Amino acid sequence: MKKTFVLDTSVILYDPQCIYRFDDNIVVVPVTVLEEMDHFKKDLTETGRNARQFSRILDDFRKRGTLTKGVDIGKRGTLVVDLFRDAEKHLPKDMSHEKGDHRILAVALKIRADHPNIPVIFVTKDVNLRVKADALGINSVDFEPSRVSIEDLYSGIVHFDVPSDVIDNFIAQKRFPMKDTSLIPNAYVLLRDQRNPEHMAYGRYSAPEKEIVQLRIPKDGVWGIKSRNMEQTFVLDALLDDSLDLVSLVGKAGTGKTLLALACGLQKTIDEGKYQKLLVSRPIFPLGKDIGYLPGEIEEKLNPWMQPIFDNVDYIVSFSGGDKPTAKRPPRRAWQELINQGMLQIEPLTYIRGRSLAYQFLIVDEAQNLTPHEIKTIITRAGEGTKVVLTGDCYQIDNPYVDSSNNGLSFIVERFKMEHIAAHITLTKGERSRLAELATNLL
Repeated sequence: MKKTFVLDTSVILYDPQCIYRFDDNIVVVPVTVLEEMDHFKKDLTETGRNARQFSRILDDFRKRGTLTKGVDIGKRGTLVVDLFRDAEKHLPKDMSHEKGDHRILAVALKIRADHPNIPVIFVTKDVNLRVKADALGINSVDFEPSRVSIEDLYSGIVHFDVPSDVIDNFIAQKRFPMKDTSLIPNAYVLLRDQRNPEHMAYGRYSAPEKEIVQLRIPKDGVWGIKSRNMEQTFVLDALLDDSLDLVSLVGKAGTGKTLLALACGLQKTIDEGKYQKLLVSRPIFPLGKDIGYLPGEIEEKLNPWMQPIFDNVDYIVSFSGGDKPTAKRPPRRAWQELINQGMLQIEPLTYIRGRSLAYQFLIVDEAQNLTPHEIKTIITRAGEGTKVVLTGDCYQIDNPYVDSSNNGLSFIVERFKMEHIAAHITLTKGERSRLAELATNLL
């Protein structure tokens, strides 16, 4: 049976392509939604771009027919713009029809009254509006085309308990045939002795060869940075493998995601010359109350936002030179030297749209603050020979429009987990300091 989906403004601002997500059903956009979108269409933010894109989509459908009567979307679906005629009489007397949210709810009530045999579903990302809809007896749902439960998120790591001789043979031959075809491509494997848990080996599943292959990690680490646990070992292998174009790293604060990504980026860019430039970017979301506008040129404005990147680069360079930073010998401003040489570029994601990035090692830090649409925009900027590394903590989200289940990082992990050119690792053990690890676990 066909259903009627009534869309709220929040859904369109979240995903301007949302009308294509409802298969062969009827999609209704109340005229109040178009009026509310007028307030956003001039914004230079992602929300403004989404409003303008949806307006262009509607204009295209307008050329195919009369929107108020219904226009075919595709897959036998229909798009309708409702003009709110006589809808206010369906609202309770204590709900003013002057308020936009109430006018949108009134449209859902009117459609349900006019077509009692067709299920009406109100779609919104506004929690309070869903509560109001429920109070009015309207079936209301969140718009979640890309929701992935954080508890079920693919970890990228599997464990096998095997006989001792299997581990010995794997270490000697550097490969082990795997008949279990249910393994995900590039899944990282821990082979553990059934009788002696201390006897173990690490590997990665190669889907084309259907076997577990040994990891290739430099004995001396990368720019003085060595892995401190199993998960970090897997991360180094993925970041240093040129056959992997996309690597996603998820983990709590202090697990080494950004530090390892930067160290491998410097190794591949400066030492090996595999990439022309190390490009680092992160979304700009303040922790707590914002301090307002910042003075200076774009580089000066970015400094406060990109300081975590600069700290990590200075730390890596200090270690690579054998100068462990101390109170008497703080890290030098190595990042400034790398920027001056053109080897390192720091850029906000605001200006990445429309670019084509070829032969670059691209690190997107704090990717959990991006929407699936924004993540798609970034990854589609990757040109020939570019490697994209996404890092973030799905439990530390500052963007009010996404959560741990529908953010862009979780979305990418699930969508790319079966692809041969992608790898993912979830890090759980903090290595920043004893205090940071304790705070992460207790607070």
